[in-house]
Amino acid sequence: MQVSVRVNGEERRHDVEPRLLLVHYLRDVCGLTGTNIGCDTSSCGACTVLVDGESVKSCTMLAVQADGREVTTIEGLADGERLHPVQEAFREHHGLQCGYCTPGMVMAAVSLLKEHPHPTEAEVREGLEGNLCRCTGYHNIVKAVLAAAEAGASQPVGAAR
Repeated sequence: MQVSVRVNGEERRHDVEPRLLLVHYLRDVCGLTGTNIGCDTSSCGACTVLVDGESVKSCTMLAVQADGREVTTIEGLADGERLHPVQEAFREHHGLQCGYCTPGMVMAAVSLLKEHPHPTEAEVREGLEGNLCRCTGYHNIVKAVLAAAEAGASQPVGAAR
């Protein structure tokens, strides 16, 4: 099947198998390996991307379902060398250790802050509960998301460009 997906602002057209998962399309067809595959069961959230601005676990969506839609991956958040405010907050507040969950966690946080620009700690924890981190215990991740909220990270992706 032919798909046309706008990925990180760039139109992508490919022939794909109807059963190809979005995560495999992004990694294997588009070459965007920042989106990780962690569990293949939608339990961990390492594959989280934004589809039309909403966080989606890309292992639960077929590439053909993304036809005609806008997909943003971790590679699409930064503006050149300038990190997105959520990425910057994760760096500043040590919201990562091994880094495997980080792309999905950042994407989920971007979506969360779009919906709740000034969340409480409890709202951050609840909003990120579908994303697992096996290293940090979440304390620094929550601090990073709260700091990003203070920095005004709720602006739409690409708004600062």
